[in-house]
Amino acid sequence: MNKPSGKAPEAGTEAAVPQDENQIIAERRHKLAELRKKGQPFPNDYRPADFAQGLIDMHHEKSREQLEAEKIQVSISGRMMLKRVQGKASFATLQDTTGRMQLWLNDEGVGTEAHEAFKHWDLGDILAAEGVLFKTMKGELSVRCAKVRLLSKSLRPLPDKFHGLADQEVRYRQRYVDLIVSEETRQRFAMRSRAINAIRNFMVANGFLEVETPMLHPIPGGAAAKPFITHHNALDQQMFLRIAPELYLKRLVVGGFDRVFEVNRNFRNEGISPRHNPEFTMMEFYAAYTDYRWLMDFTEAIIRDAALATNGKTELNYQGHSIDLGKPFDRLTIVQAIVKYAPEYQEAQLEEIEFVRQQLKRKGADLNAPNLRNAGLGALQLALFEETAESLLIQPTFIIDYPVEVSPLARASDTHTEITERFELFITGREMANGFSELNDPEDQAQRFHKQVEAKDAGDEEAMFFDADYIRALEYGLPPTGGCGIGIDRLVMLLTDSPSIRDVILFPALKKED
Repeated sequence: MNKPSGKAPEAGTEAAVPQDENQIIAERRHKLAELRKKGQPFPNDYRPADFAQGLIDMHHEKSREQLEAEKIQVSISGRMMLKRVQGKASFATLQDTTGRMQLWLNDEGVGTEAHEAFKHWDLGDILAAEGVLFKTMKGELSVRCAKVRLLSKSLRPLPDKFHGLADQEVRYRQRYVDLIVSEETRQRFAMRSRAINAIRNFMVANGFLEVETPMLHPIPGGAAAKPFITHHNALDQQMFLRIAPELYLKRLVVGGFDRVFEVNRNFRNEGISPRHNPEFTMMEFYAAYTDYRWLMDFTEAIIRDAALATNGKTELNYQGHSIDLGKPFDRLTIVQAIVKYAPEYQEAQLEEIEFVRQQLKRKGADLNAPNLRNAGLGALQLALFEETAESLLIQPTFIIDYPVEVSPLARASDTHTEITERFELFITGREMANGFSELNDPEDQAQRFHKQVEAKDAGDEEAMFFDADYIRALEYGLPPTGGCGIGIDRLVMLLTDSPSIRDVILFPALKKED
């Protein structure tokens, strides 16, 4: 006798659905029970030879007469999305991973028993069909079935075909249903895949080596962020989910890999919003013997190439804004951006620390927050930029020359020691990339880490830890290096005209269901 599966009772799975849907599920379970009496209701001995879009591409231009003469045998499978019985014949629309194909069947083609069984199958069931291609009187390429089989019984009904999956949270929570019923959703994630593949190809073509670095870190580093904390039982030590791969990638540059990149998953224990998810994808890359100016040019090229790979053009529409990725991206300092987008300010005023403090206070900023309590002029200017200009940077814009105090891993300018050779790229008012000439002076880096520890001790949860092994790696010598991280999720939002980061993550973070 089979042991209990440990799964919740069937009734428990149905309690959260409306009563009419419960009735449909009960009817389908009854059909499944009848199928079980006749044998295995979930066979696994069928392999399709053909796919819908491939058949359409190869044969859609052929005439009815040509198809009748050629008698092209096909074997196809997929989910039944539409079904109708018309006189002695039945029609069904099958959806596979590439597209849709119509089936036509009658008693003469598949036999009376198989045709009668088909009439009791439901939308959502997964079928296999074999037959010959033909065109209907309306010119639709179809399969005249000689065989039809049920491969997998769908116990839950699909959403109404006219309204689809209307509840946005249900679309995110039950992405599998969203993908079944929404061509737009499937295309969006296909575009995401093409964008990532294009980026990978671009990096490899430019001499970069793709690598993998740890996702469990003994010390979180590489970004100012609050980490997720876990425990490794065998080692009996606290561990952290990766907030960034930066310090490991730079260790590889120390080791002699001059150009490396990683498409990586990061985890930050922070808020959720239309542009933030606690688990997200970045592409980080590091190139020896480059600086932040080279990085800006190269980052532009990466994004243009991804746009061409997914959209075939560099002029995009995003939520009503026309975005031109083909032109050179604008480059502004923090102060220049404030003056440009908040013209009530003058550059001379923004050099006065008390004036900037007062403006932040007027805008409701908490000057006693850990990141602002002891902030210098540069950090306060950055906070005012975030309040006044950041959301207005619709066209691609590099904001450059960030203050040292908020850039603990970036090289300071040789001519202005209070700022770093760092940029952030903004498009549609969102940060898309962050890059800089890397700090390769181990003693300077150690001092910066110590200041971060002091900030953490003062209450800044996003401040960095001291990473002694990374300092040791720098002491072996890191060549002059430029490094950058590009937010893949936000880039895909731009490329697919998606308003929320949840629209471009297959399974976004959601509060647990009640």
